Order: sequence, then structure tokens, then C-alpha cells
Amino acid sequence: MATCLPFRAIPFKPNTSSSSRPAKITCSSVTAQSRLAKQDLLALIADQDRGLKTQADPTKRASIIKAIDALADLGNGTVTTGSDLSATWRLLWTTEKEQLFIIQNASVFGTRAGDVLQVIDVDRKVLNNVITFPPDGVFFVRSTIEVASPQRVNFRFTSAVLRGKSWEFPLPPFGQGWFETVYLDDEIRVVKDIREDYLVVDRAPYAWTE
Repeated sequence: MATCLPFRAIPFKPNTSSSSRPAKITCSSVTAQSRLAKQDLLALIADQDRGLKTQADPTKRASIIKAIDALADLGNGTVTTGSDLSATWRLLWTTEKEQLFIIQNASVFGTRAGDVLQVIDVDRKVLNNVITFPPDGVFFVRSTIEVASPQRVNFRFTSAVLRGKSWEFPLPPFGQGWFETVYLDDEIRVVKDIREDYLVVDRAPYAWTE
């Protein structure tokens, strides 16, 4: 879970009472605010089909990004690049056009998109971006990662693979960049990246491996 910082005072207008005290934000109050902000975000994306419906609804997109920014403000200053970042993360919503294109058009190839995942191992410095095509298909891109700051991770793609039940087609590596985990807790993770795309993921109930 992201680390909660020490208490910080809220600016206030002093009065003449000798018993007045600066208001404080405690970890518990920040947690309560984060919980409400998270609930608001999850409610907004619940019916958006991982972002497919949002593409044609700029008003909804703006509302979701506003909710993401509110959650990011609450996560400002927290450390989100530690061991808690290591997990199999499952896509709930994104603005990333390439992922949405594949999800939307998988039927053209006689299949459908299953879970879309980010598999991160901070200690091993690896990231896999994964799109599954049940029952046996998968497309994944391998990357190396380096923690750059308390919330930013740099990545470099190293290879890509399209795999079926009894075949595998390698693709050349392409691209590099960074992403920032602006909010992280025991359930979800919220991300902004170098291309100003957004990602909301939850912890998958399983660990994906190649």
C-alpha cells in the first residue's frame, strides 16, 4: 500500500481564542477521502466496457479523468514504486487506443479478448503487458523497468510474442517510456503515462506467467 505521510496542517484564519489549534489531516482522514474518491471513480468506469464506450463520450471521459485527478491529488507524495507494485494487474479502464482497438476488433480474427493484464515484478525489473484470447491465445510484450522516482517507472520494450495453443510468433521490440502510479492501494492502481493516457487496474485473483 502507498505510504501515508506525516500529518500536515491545513491553512486557517487564526482567531483570538488561546485554545485554538491548527486543523490537521490524519492518515485516517486521508484514507476516508481516498475511499470515497475511489468509489466515485469505480462507479464512473463500471459500465464503460474497459474504455470502449468512453471513446464516443467525451463528457464521460472528462468526468472519469476528473475523478482520477482527484484520487491522484490524495496520493500526491506517496511512494507507489515499492514492492506493492509487484502484482498481476487486470485492466478495468483505459484511454490507450492500441489496447482498445485490439479488444474491440478481436472478433475479426475469430476470437475475443479476455483479461488484459500488466504483470510487474519490481525486484526482477520486468513488466509484461498481456492481452489474453481464451481459451489458448495470448499476446504479450516484455519490458525491462527501472524505478525513477517515488511514483515513476521507466520502461523499455524488449520483445513481443503472439502465441496460440501450439504455435508462437515472435515480434521485434519497439518503444520505451515511463508511467506514474498516481494511486495505489490493496485493491486498485491508477496510472498516467508518457502519452497522457490513463489506466485503472485491479489486482487479478491469479498470477499470470508465460
